[in-house]
Amino acid sequence: MADQDAQDRNLPASAKKIKRSRAEGQLPRSRDLVHFAMMVTAGVMLTAGAPEALDWMQQLVREGLRFDAQLLARPGFMGERLADLGLRALLVILPVGGVLSLAAVASNLALGGWNMTFKPLTPKFSHLNPIAGLGRLFQWQGLGQALKACLLALVLGVVGALVLKDRIAAYVGIMSVPLPAALAYAGQQLMSGLGMLGIALALFALIDVPLQYQSYMKRLRMSREEVKQEMKEVEGNLEMKAKMRAKMREMAKRRMMAAVPTADLVVMNPTHFAVALKYDEASMAAPKVVAKGADTLAFKIRDLAKESKVPVLQSPMLARALYAHAELDREIPAALFAAVAQVLAYVFQLRAAMAGRGTAPQQQPNPHVPPELDPLNKPVPMSDDDLEFEQA
Repeated sequence: MADQDAQDRNLPASAKKIKRSRAEGQLPRSRDLVHFAMMVTAGVMLTAGAPEALDWMQQLVREGLRFDAQLLARPGFMGERLADLGLRALLVILPVGGVLSLAAVASNLALGGWNMTFKPLTPKFSHLNPIAGLGRLFQWQGLGQALKACLLALVLGVVGALVLKDRIAAYVGIMSVPLPAALAYAGQQLMSGLGMLGIALALFALIDVPLQYQSYMKRLRMSREEVKQEMKEVEGNLEMKAKMRAKMREMAKRRMMAAVPTADLVVMNPTHFAVALKYDEASMAAPKVVAKGADTLAFKIRDLAKESKVPVLQSPMLARALYAHAELDREIPAALFAAVAQVLAYVFQLRAAMAGRGTAPQQQPNPHVPPELDPLNKPVPMSDDDLEFEQA
């Protein structure tokens, strides 16, 4: 059953599944790359700090082997000396350990990148089942990891044995030379041995890194059913978003229609566009569009304006320009200030006359709209004859 399921998963993982796996803490990791990075870091630190490390070790050994008869008579002297030397050793070992830890983290980031999640820390009681653990141990992936670890240990052991075999006489001869020279020679031999081990680890890392990435992507492969299910989830989200956008448009439309009775004027193209304007000299720098619509919505704006006794002015060019260039709940463009001012002055004068505070306007204004703001004023393409005539 598991083999059949693995055969069905022959499609590459989608970006969504990779993101979900990262959220669960699943990333490609290479232990060999970590070992190599730590080995290189240790070698660099030893090379850079060899003289200081040698002086520190000599001083530590010198002070550790210096005794005084009066001090030895104290019962707690040996404990104090041990604590002092241990503390001084920790002051060096802890920074070195911190740098090696940073190298291990950096090598992991180089392969899998940064991933912040606490999901792997949640307890999984299924992992405590010993029977399931034995099953995972004998899977191909577990066996492959075990064989690779055994091979790495064998190779490193052989390399170490060969290095030790070539230098065994030199190591024995160290005991016959003074301590400073012995420490210096031991450091040189240690660096040589680390170099050989580093080369072996580098070869393993070059092989293991692509294998781990390939294995990670293989584990995330998807079946056709999973791809279909993911597409359904995405389409469901798209449908939900579309419904939310439609609901927001409907709410905006209701707010817009509720603002029509408060408008001062509705400018309308008799058959297509309607734009409701409002202007308050005390609070507005310019007239503002409170509602606009086309076709059926334009007629609804017109009918609502007539019911609310809001003047409706027929000005096709101005209506088209306002609908095309003015935003809802925003001030009109500066290029239309003059044209809108003419129609608003007409409306205010008409209202004043109806209230008995002035004379009625003689005729309806014909506001001037810049031709470039009229959507219908499109330049006619010139023919070849016109071009030849213009060039002549």
